Amino acid sequence: MTAESRRLFWGLTLSAAGVMMVTMGIRQSLGLWVSPLNTATGLGIVTVSFALAVGQFVWGASQPLFGMLADRVGSFAVLVLGGLLLAIGLAATTFMETGTGLVVFLGLITAAGAGAGSFSILLAAAAQRLTPERRAFGSGFINAGGSFGQFLFAPLSQFLISTIGWMAALWAMAVAALATIPMSLPLREKKGVAEARAAAQSGGVTLGQQMKQAFGDRSYICLHLGFFTCGFHIAFLVTHLPGEVGLCGLPASVGATALAVIGAFNIVGSIWIGWLSARRRMKWVLFWLYAVRALAILGYLFAPKTPMTFYVLSAVLGLTWLATVPPTAGLVGKLFGVRYLATLLGMTLLTHQIGAFFGAWLGGVAMAGTGNYLWMWYADMALAGAAALINLPIREAHPQVVAAAA
Repeated sequence: MTAESRRLFWGLTLSAAGVMMVTMGIRQSLGLWVSPLNTATGLGIVTVSFALAVGQFVWGASQPLFGMLADRVGSFAVLVLGGLLLAIGLAATTFMETGTGLVVFLGLITAAGAGAGSFSILLAAAAQRLTPERRAFGSGFINAGGSFGQFLFAPLSQFLISTIGWMAALWAMAVAALATIPMSLPLREKKGVAEARAAAQSGGVTLGQQMKQAFGDRSYICLHLGFFTCGFHIAFLVTHLPGEVGLCGLPASVGATALAVIGAFNIVGSIWIGWLSARRRMKWVLFWLYAVRALAILGYLFAPKTPMTFYVLSAVLGLTWLATVPPTAGLVGKLFGVRYLATLLGMTLLTHQIGAFFGAWLGGVAMAGTGNYLWMWYADMALAGAAALINLPIREAHPQVVAAAA
């Protein structure tokens, strides 16, 4: 790799990873505000969980829409819009006293802003400008930025909530959201260059034709089904893991630390899986990621509920947490090319967030109905096992075979 290509690679990936760090760090730490919001508003855990569940769905639903917009006007404009929406949503949430207000600002505006600065936009912006052999590792590195954000923002958010109060802590997060705008500057691209590259990558295929082809492909549908489980799993944990810690009689700091441990270990997991995805069949990488999740939950159910149990569970889950994204994005790019990757990956993330809606919402329903999350753990384990098997029918040649053919 030449010096110029190295500069391009690190300029793109560091910029995208920085934006991902902020948007995912904020989004994945919002579960820490469930109890303060419930106490301050008196709306009940089901109402607060529902607002966050709507946010899970909107985060996913916004990504193919913002992906289509990015395919037209460029990634930078979408990232600026996302930073502004995220900041406005977070700041305005502090003034909401009704369930409708929480749904609008926390569930709609905040989530849409985070979606505009997330996977489908950032991974596609990098993949379209990186060489094929660097895309998988680049995706893993950008993904690791989101994991580092969770590692950084979970304890920071808990510290701010404890010291300056939940309202001021949300205002601080709003200021952090605005920082994504200057972080996005290296992702700007001259209009003529972007249009010429897009025309070359499309091969004359329109977005509508590409969408029809993708949804008629069994492999693409399998990716959607597996990602549904991924969303259920992640949303349940980021929303309700602090509550599970509280049910076990442990301090809130254990929940915040557990979320941080997940983020720290997913930094390693994301980079490793990005590296591995360039060398192994990505469908088998996905199989083992989901299988490990199922086994980790099974182990947790039989373990004593101590702080160390939560930290070990978080470490194991962290290795698989967002590590599903690089192989999923890689498979979409391998199957259909990168011209419409922002839209096609965005559609898989929509399915991911439909699962996330149920993970966040049903967690609150289970808690209100039974006083614990036991049935949610059972459901999560069963879905993870099913997701592992669902990825096996995906058609994919071994990377060494593809390289030899090239």
